[in-house]
Amino acid sequence: MQFSVSAEPLDCATYGRLMINAHAGALVSFEGRVRSINHGRDVVGLFYEAHERLAQVEFSQIVEETKNQFGIIDMRAVHRVGHLSVGESGVWLGVLAEHRQEAFLASAFAMRELKSRLPIWKKESYADGTHRWVDEACGCV
Repeated sequence: MQFSVSAEPLDCATYGRLMINAHAGALVSFEGRVRSINHGRDVVGLFYEAHERLAQVEFSQIVEETKNQFGIIDMRAVHRVGHLSVGESGVWLGVLAEHRQEAFLASAFAMRELKSRLPIWKKESYADGTHRWVDEACGCV
């Protein structure tokens, strides 16, 4: 169970291949990408900042909660920092479980928790030249 941040583009296909466990019948992975429109505004890119050490501590707590609730086998995540363009991956989450239902439910739960609890900040850049910090917990700008 691990969390890391990366200033380099995410290699999501490799992350999934690294999650191997003979007891797991399901791997659910989530890849969040920068989209071109948010709340009706044309987005040209994002900038992420993170407090990696605090994020790792909080991620460990989220893993324990997810394990207790869904019985997962393993969970890993990687989050980008720095400037990202439209189409680039900003976050990858992988969840291993014995069965697919637990993996799907755990993945959705964990992603909600990551977005609301990790000390990661996102600034959107818009086509009109303006920028705004986005509150992930409420989806507000």
